[in-house]
Amino acid sequence: MTNHTTALAQFNAEIALAKGADAAFTALQKLVQDVVGAKLFTVMIVDMAKEESRRAFTSHPVDYPVSGTKPLNYGPWFDLVHKERKYFVANTIEQIAERLFDHELINALGCQSIVNMPVFLGDEMLGSVNMLNVEGYFTEERVQVIRDELEIPAKLAMAVALR
Repeated sequence: MTNHTTALAQFNAEIALAKGADAAFTALQKLVQDVVGAKLFTVMIVDMAKEESRRAFTSHPVDYPVSGTKPLNYGPWFDLVHKERKYFVANTIEQIAERLFDHELINALGCQSIVNMPVFLGDEMLGSVNMLNVEGYFTEERVQVIRDELEIPAKLAMAVALR
């Protein structure tokens, strides 16, 4: 496994000074780039009480702008990520199309693989961190690195962003 001590130290320094969502999620995006890489990076926030979600951060503001709220989309993706608290991992555009309505835009951006990492704190789902890349990119090894090295920073970034 690659040593990401420098990247984690940089994240630690940036998150300690972060004020607001943009600073927190920018620090997380840099860490994700250094640790696993992502052609497209977004963060979704959910409000379970209101049954709404919103894109709070994006690496592609023209194609995937930060947006207003929208109703939660209950279905297989929601069940997997929210109820079962599992990652959604797909490594082909066909697998993505089975669960995500925006698969054509995802493909047009050169992304055919995805990891949606749910972020939970205090038994509450706060949202998801979404990493996309080329076909076949998110191997079992890369997904394990995400679990081992990015889950805790994602919780911290989410907590800073939502305070």
